[in-house]
Amino acid sequence: MTTLRKAWSIWLLGLFLAALWPGSQALAHSSSNSYLTLSAPEGKLTLRADIHWRDVDLMLDLDGDRDGRVTWAEASARAQDIQAWLSQGLGLSESGQACTLGPADLQASERADGGYLSALWTVQCPSLRELPQARLDMRYGLMFAQDSLHRGLLKVELPGFQSSAIFSPERPTVLLSQADSSALRVFGRYLIEGVWHIWIGIDHIVFLLSLLVLAPLLAARQPVHRWRGAERPKPVVMDVLAVVTAFTVAHSITLGLSVMKWLEPSPDLIEPAIALSVVVAALNNLVGWSALRRWRLAFVFGLVHGFGFANVLLDLGLPASALAGALAGFNVGVEIGQLAIVLVFLPLAWLMRGTAFYRWVVVTGGSLAIALAGLLWTLERTGLIEL
Repeated sequence: MTTLRKAWSIWLLGLFLAALWPGSQALAHSSSNSYLTLSAPEGKLTLRADIHWRDVDLMLDLDGDRDGRVTWAEASARAQDIQAWLSQGLGLSESGQACTLGPADLQASERADGGYLSALWTVQCPSLRELPQARLDMRYGLMFAQDSLHRGLLKVELPGFQSSAIFSPERPTVLLSQADSSALRVFGRYLIEGVWHIWIGIDHIVFLLSLLVLAPLLAARQPVHRWRGAERPKPVVMDVLAVVTAFTVAHSITLGLSVMKWLEPSPDLIEPAIALSVVVAALNNLVGWSALRRWRLAFVFGLVHGFGFANVLLDLGLPASALAGALAGFNVGVEIGQLAIVLVFLPLAWLMRGTAFYRWVVVTGGSLAIALAGLLWTLERTGLIEL
């Protein structure tokens, strides 16, 4: 093997190991999120923050008896520390003048993924006159230093002004105004989140890689590890195009259906099904000549992955006034992120297609590793094991 091919071999192996590394924060389908709501019931500006007890415990070590869960008694004993942590991580101003939050009303609440701390403030802004014309600056930074994948998902429900925003380490402050809620700006924000979601969604990445890994090889009536490399790039590109197109069309269909609330399967069914799709796609690579056509797998399971994308998009909070822009931006972002993965992987696979390393380590070993990871995710998401 030439020096160049050895170098590319290391890069390709590293790509698979990075995808499967068990210590990665991306093993879970979605990253840690906090949910924020800015509203004005009865004309009074209020801010609510819902933060997973897991995240609060990470910051303040509330689990005194080390039983793996935070009780309300444990949280109440540290109420002052919780108030101080919230006050330094959240801020709101109007037209450049700081608003007063004061002590929060702390309660426990439940969401689909577990218990949350709910904090509610009545906000006082000295310069605020009319809510629809307000120009509010909000700051959020409760978790970014400890978890770069964390997101603060803000929903704005003010009289005459509905919007949403996403806080991230790169964007810890946002301007909330009617001008900032235009369809074009919403499109741009959700496009970025679509790209980001694909890149941290390890189950989506390994599913896609499983469907692409055989593309540079010529099928023959013999074991997969003895298939030879393709001689011309055009059939390989067409194969990859068929897989990517089938996946894109399928997940776009169910993403739209779910966001429009025409079809809403439970996440308790969708998340294990996504993990199971990883297992099936990986094992299909090892069947050999009788393997299922990969573009068909991409379409069938793309429908399932689309529901997973929709769950994330709905968690981000969709602005009613710019629903089409948010949906289009997120979908385009997913495609850009997916295309970036293809453009990194395919040239490496083409270069290595004729080597024993590619057939044995990448195709055979990689598919077995991906199938094992998918099986573990399936068991975890059905509650049979804890990872």
